Order: sequence, then C-alpha cells, then structure tokens
Amino acid sequence: MSDSREYPEAPRVGVGAVVLKDGRVLLVRRNHPPAEGKWSIPGGLVNLGEPTEAAAVREVAEECGLTVRLLGLAGVVDRVIRDPDERIRYHYVLVDYAAVPVSGDLRPGSDAAEARWVPIGELGRYETTEGLAAMVAQAVRVSEGGIGE
Repeated sequence: MSDSREYPEAPRVGVGAVVLKDGRVLLVRRNHPPAEGKWSIPGGLVNLGEPTEAAAVREVAEECGLTVRLLGLAGVVDRVIRDPDERIRYHYVLVDYAAVPVSGDLRPGSDAAEARWVPIGELGRYETTEGLAAMVAQAVRVSEGGIGE
C-alpha cells in the first residue's frame, strides 16, 4: 500500500487537539498542503501502532511546544479533497480531542508557520479549515462536562 498523503490508496488517520485555555483556543497556521496558510488546530497523522490519544499529545508538543492533558473526544471528521478531475487527492479520517495545556512554552514547530491563542469569539476573523468553529464548540462542551455528540 502507498504511504503517500496525496492520492492515497486508502484513507489516512489523523488526530487533532482543540486546546482550550481561559476562553481561548490554540490555533496553528498550516505550513503544508492541503490546508497550507489556513488556521487550524494542532494535529497530524497517527504513526503505525500509536494510540490516537498519544498521537494527539505528541502532535501538540511537536507543533506548539506544549504538553497537554486530553479531556475527551470532541469529534471525528472525514476530510475528502478531490482534484479537478474528481479523483481523491486527499482523504483523512480525523479524530479530534478536547485538551488543556499542562506545561511548556508556546512556539511553532516545523509543521506550523505560526501558533497563537485566539479568543473563541474571534475565530471568524481567521481563515480556518472547514468545520473548525463547530469542532471548537464541541470541545468546549466536552471541557464543561458535556458529552461528545
């Protein structure tokens, strides 16, 4: 099976962490396609044999320099991007967790052009990945003790 992210033979599994702190959410500006230049939550692909929870914690550390504690599942998203010929260029199944920071100093890593805390009420001012605001709202519900659906 091909290991390529672009035009894969099967969906790729990715994780994300909606990191919440004092009414703000941690966003990163993507440094690579398919969402290059857009703001999103920290995340990336799951390594073979790696639990999704561990992958989410690892990705936040790599992209932002922060250690986080996961609060629970915020949601699962299918992201399918087709090319002009309608071939599937990217297909990700994304498992997103609500999280809070535990330690570390915020700094962008190699996959993130920028990383910053954004007031949740100001998300509309940013060019974000599809469905980001809804996932942040879901993570807020999880952080407040609500269920993940």
